[in-house]
Amino acid sequence: MDHTWDPQRYLTYADERGRPFAELVARGGVDAPRSGVHRGRRPGTTPPLLAPRWAGARVVGLDSSREMVEAARRDVGGVAGVDFERADLREWLEAGGEPVDVLVSNATLQWVPGHLDLLPALLERVGPGGWLAVQVPGNFDQPSHTLRTELAAQAAYAEHTRGAAVPSSHDPATYLDALARLGAQVDAWETTYLHVLTGEDPVFTWVSATGARPTLQALPDELRPGFEDELRRRLREAYPPGPAGVVLPFRRVFVVAHKPAHQSEGAR
Repeated sequence: MDHTWDPQRYLTYADERGRPFAELVARGGVDAPRSGVHRGRRPGTTPPLLAPRWAGARVVGLDSSREMVEAARRDVGGVAGVDFERADLREWLEAGGEPVDVLVSNATLQWVPGHLDLLPALLERVGPGGWLAVQVPGNFDQPSHTLRTELAAQAAYAEHTRGAAVPSSHDPATYLDALARLGAQVDAWETTYLHVLTGEDPVFTWVSATGARPTLQALPDELRPGFEDELRRRLREAYPPGPAGVVLPFRRVFVVAHKPAHQSEGAR
C-alpha cells in the first residue's frame, strides 16, 4: 500500500532525529572519500553535513519519496558536492554502478521487508577499503508502536490498515553476525535516547510523521479522525508529562562495517 511523507512534519523534532545520524557517521573511519551515498529519511540536512567532513567528495542523497527529494532540493540545492535523487532501494541496488567509498543508510532499512537479505548487495556497492554505515530504530516493542498496532487491529479499522507498511528491525548482534560472515570488520552497538518533547500531544506528532503515517494514510477520511483521537489519548496515558516534559525513550541500533581493501576468496 503506497503512502507519502510530509517533510515539514518529519522535521518537527529535527535535532532529535538528526543526532543518531551524526553519531553514526562519526564512528566511521573514512577520512577522505571520493564518493558517498546517503540513503535516509532526513531531507536536505544529512547529506550537507557530510560535505564539510568529506571535502572534495561527491555525496548523493537518495530517497524513494518524491516529497522528501523535492524538499531536499528546495532547501539545500546548490551545496557544493551534494546531489539528490529519487530511487527505491531495491531498484538502486539492482541497477548497479560504480562502488562508493562510503554508503550510509539512516533510518531506512526498517521499512524494507527482509532487509537482512539486502546486506550482501549493500556491501557490494562499497569499494575495497570502504565503509557501510547503518542506523535503524529498535523501539518497536514500545507503546509508541504497540498502541498503534493494537488500535489498527480493531474491527472498525482492520480491513483498511491490514496492508499498511509496518517498520521492523533486528538487534545489533544480528547485523554484526550477518556482515561479519560477508568478510567485513564490524562495529555494532545500540543507544537509547531520552528525547524530551514539547508541544501538544508530542508523541503523536512524532509517530504520525514516521511509524504511524502509513497506517493513518490507509484509513478513509471518515474513520481517520476517530482513530487519531483515540491514539492521542492512549499515547498521553503511556507518556505522561514529568518535571522535564514528555520523555520519549527511543532505542537506536547502529552498525558500521569496514570492507577490507583485499578480501579473501572465502568472504566473497
